[in-house]
Amino acid sequence: MKELENIVAEAARALASGQSVALATVVGVEGSAYRLPGARMLIADAKWIAGSISGGCLEDDVVMRSQEAIATNEALLTTYDTTSDDDIVFGVGLGCKGVITILIEPIRPEIRGVDFLGFAKSCLEERTVGAVATVVRVHGQADAKPGSRLLRSQEQSRSDITNLELKSKIEDTIADTSEAAKLITLMLEHGSVEVFLERIEPPTPLVVFGAGHDAIPVVRLAKELGWHVTLVDHRPAYATAARFPLADRIVVSTPAEVGAKVMLTEATLALLMTHNYLRDLELLEKLLPSPVRYLGLLGPRRRTDQLLADLRQKGVQPTTDQLSRFYAPVGLDIGSEGPIEVALSILSEMQAVLTRHPGSHLKERKRPIHRDTVGAL
Repeated sequence: MKELENIVAEAARALASGQSVALATVVGVEGSAYRLPGARMLIADAKWIAGSISGGCLEDDVVMRSQEAIATNEALLTTYDTTSDDDIVFGVGLGCKGVITILIEPIRPEIRGVDFLGFAKSCLEERTVGAVATVVRVHGQADAKPGSRLLRSQEQSRSDITNLELKSKIEDTIADTSEAAKLITLMLEHGSVEVFLERIEPPTPLVVFGAGHDAIPVVRLAKELGWHVTLVDHRPAYATAARFPLADRIVVSTPAEVGAKVMLTEATLALLMTHNYLRDLELLEKLLPSPVRYLGLLGPRRRTDQLLADLRQKGVQPTTDQLSRFYAPVGLDIGSEGPIEVALSILSEMQAVLTRHPGSHLKERKRPIHRDTVGAL
């Protein structure tokens, strides 16, 4: 979500200064590609200013094509086929043996009814899930316009799709959309329409317990990933904006008050790094039964084993499910020593958990690097 946040912010600045703006979105990938469907780049005054849709190979060409979309005020679809060996020499030079389809559309400040970037901004700020359906290609005599959309969240629903049959089918489909991005074909009475469905996920919530020196790089790296970070400590002198200027929220709280002051959901990542045994024990008693997706504990295995033993003596019996979400010692084994390296190890493990990847070497992966379910045109 960090990339989308940057695009939203840069688009607002560009539009406010009167620049001509276009948005390019990867809507289909067949074979291999650097980016998955849903990847975006922003163009302002014929310059690439945010995001990316490849490893840097397609961006310049997309910038040129975006000028046509801006000039005509119409969305356009372009496809790059890099499956031929000749492409490395005579084409765009990707060399990744894939077909990438990109929707390029002008962003005009006067359009507010189905303002995708405005909708994305509200979803990110309000930390709510949004669903987006974008028409990308029309076949036959179907009445639909590429670039038209339906946007839906818990708070709002907007659409500039005038075909009621198409809109009804999209509404039925979008309600069940759980994948990050996929392309579907909807059959209509007078043809068919290809629609790109995607979810806008709120920033990943991370709660860091402990405001010591080693928590500073954890917060910084998490913000680089675009996560929403809450810093919790019982010491007002340590839990300050001066020490953690990037934290979204700073909470001064004792372990006993955590339940009332900090929201812990099934999406939450929690990290204990208080460096205090009794405080960790009290926090574990509250966090292990909570629904958090990930619970990490800093410290050696022997200390963790003793904490769990002491919890059992207090009558707290962690379930198998709770222990499956408990990571201690925390982090991936990458030979970390100092605070920054340890933070990298911890954040890498969290990312692996979020994406359900093992955190192993890519050269040992037998399947494609990206997820196996990739939309294709």
